[in-house]
Amino acid sequence: MANVINSLFSIKYPIIQAGMIWCSGWRLAAAVSNAGGLGIIGAGSMYPDVLREHIQKCKKATTQPFAVNVPLLYPNIQEIMDILVEEQVKIVFTSAGNPATWTSFLKEKGMTVVHVIANTKFALKAQQSGVDAIVAEGFEAGGHNGREETTTLCLIPMIKQAVNIPVIAAGGIGSGRAMLAAFALGADGVQVGSAFAIAEESSAHANFKKKIISSIEGDTKLRLKKLVPVRLLQNEFSDAVAQAEANGAGTAELAELLGRARAKLGMFEGNMDEGELEIGQVSAMLSEIKPAADILNEIWEEFLAEKERVSGLEF
Repeated sequence: MANVINSLFSIKYPIIQAGMIWCSGWRLAAAVSNAGGLGIIGAGSMYPDVLREHIQKCKKATTQPFAVNVPLLYPNIQEIMDILVEEQVKIVFTSAGNPATWTSFLKEKGMTVVHVIANTKFALKAQQSGVDAIVAEGFEAGGHNGREETTTLCLIPMIKQAVNIPVIAAGGIGSGRAMLAAFALGADGVQVGSAFAIAEESSAHANFKKKIISSIEGDTKLRLKKLVPVRLLQNEFSDAVAQAEANGAGTAELAELLGRARAKLGMFEGNMDEGELEIGQVSAMLSEIKPAADILNEIWEEFLAEKERVSGLEF
């Protein structure tokens, strides 16, 4: 039986590389797409002219489908949407905002639209807005996270029961075993972030990649819950946030502590003490920086092997 995600995106494997700020530029997206998955350019950390450049370079680097992830709260959102149209982007993943605002516009331009959600309420809103599929992202995921703190294990079957459009599982998926588990929960495909953040083609700073692969269980925590919850690796900045939160800091104080360009400082410029280091819980399982194609192939091969093993179990 043909996989619905493979058919929707015209890809070989139902593995999507997440759109991650400061990590997922054109090199990573093209590498994943060339390997048979769906690569995504993360627009969240790009000025409009930079995004256009990345789209154009990605087109030259791959003949395979790729996507662009757009946070809908982006300040230059109209300009970004115009660039997607002008550059004839075929697949758009939206996040961090109301999908009803732009889905019709994108669909009218012939684009396939996917929206990222973390709860049933927004899954239903996304479906009602006309998206082609949704990414259901659990509590384990890196970066900005759902306030409900629902784990992937619980979220996927709930979302699958609530909607009748394809569901892509995200959060804690960095191996073939995790991919198989997501399919057992009802997912039609998986989105992988942290495992690709350390790929050779990732635009993340080498210091950040090294810190990810040296991290251990418990090194990530959900912080800044009074602003927008975000999963961070432990460092001086995250410790300062934790102390401020323990002291009852309000949103204004936390916003001042966060400041501007904190994520760029850490993830892109390599300041491991004062930067904001967004990564998922699965980082504790990652141990090697390697090409994106190798990462994708290892996930797929383990998925097939585990699928075979499970199918042979006797009870």
